[in-house]
Amino acid sequence: MLWDFHFNLPTSIEFGNGTVKNIGKRAKELGGNKALIITDKGLAQTGILEKITQSLDQEGVNYIVYDKIAPNPKDVDCESAYQQFKNENIDLLIGLGGGSSMDTAKAIGTLFTHGGELRERYGVNLLEREIPPLICIPTTSGTGSEVTRGSVITDTVTKQKEAILDLKIAPKLALVDPELTLTLPKSITAATGMDALTHAIEAYTCKVAQPLSDALGLYAIELIAKYLPLAVENGHDLEARKNMLLGSLVAGIAFDNTDLGAVHAMAEPLGGLYDTPHGVANSIFLPHVFEFNIPSNPEKHAMVAIKLGANPEGKTVEETAYEGVALLKGLANKIGIPSFQDLGNVNPEDFPFLAEGAYKHLCTQANSRDLTEEDYLNLFQKTYEVKNTTFIKN
Repeated sequence: MLWDFHFNLPTSIEFGNGTVKNIGKRAKELGGNKALIITDKGLAQTGILEKITQSLDQEGVNYIVYDKIAPNPKDVDCESAYQQFKNENIDLLIGLGGGSSMDTAKAIGTLFTHGGELRERYGVNLLEREIPPLICIPTTSGTGSEVTRGSVITDTVTKQKEAILDLKIAPKLALVDPELTLTLPKSITAATGMDALTHAIEAYTCKVAQPLSDALGLYAIELIAKYLPLAVENGHDLEARKNMLLGSLVAGIAFDNTDLGAVHAMAEPLGGLYDTPHGVANSIFLPHVFEFNIPSNPEKHAMVAIKLGANPEGKTVEETAYEGVALLKGLANKIGIPSFQDLGNVNPEDFPFLAEGAYKHLCTQANSRDLTEEDYLNLFQKTYEVKNTTFIKN
């Protein structure tokens, strides 16, 4: 069946080993005279940041480094950074790191061009002006933020994750360099990889999926299922790292042109309340939501299962789809994803609050199967009852 659809790819992409060395030239091409590099302290102490500053120095582009990014960026931190740099004549932003750095760069850019508080900008297509040109350089294979129009920020008042969704914050350029991911610890490789897998699966199965996103989603699922265990096992396997970064990139393009679903709707309230790493939260809920969603579209869920490694021979479509649940659980166990209880700080008394937040989340509307708030409460409780493994330590 063919249907009408709309597809955006506002970001220019340079993918390959060593592409980060081009940042000085690309910064000048974007009119950058003074850049704000937004990253975290860990990366600031590695040779990765030095590669970027050397390239900028060679091209005569001035810069300031802001390295106070933490996981699950908060509104007050973004606003504090804006106040610190708003009079520095910044005309280019560089987001270096995982999704937290890139999302923070988008949020700070929003404040540069709009002022005020971030909570005034949460929502879809509410911005009036483009942010300063943004270059994103991912160092994890998970978020896809280098090619998306979204910035997810924790609101410190509501304890909920909120999103700015607008093409006006999409990066102008993504420099996607697999060599930057070689030193990523096992635990982060696992969690971010499962985040990318969730993006691909939800983009493919959600209600607003379309032909181009379907093709991208399936390709990403196949790449990640094959190469994620290899990347976790041996972080210096450049082929595995390259294919994981490609899978993450492709999944990002897919979901930015469709939507996500109930996995994200559950993961983001959890992260807002407990500061749980986003990839870990997605990993925990993915098999259970996948199982819940199968009746809504067995064919698509069976295709996901096949890309994960299921053999459909001699099985019904439904049987193949349910094999996907086992494969997702097995993958999570193999790479050391913790169970819900393993997180250690989760209080079941908070489940009604989390279920309410999940039900109100924008992603609920696009989920493959309709859910009630009670459905979410049952999913939180069911997931909590499962014990599986201990998280791989770095």
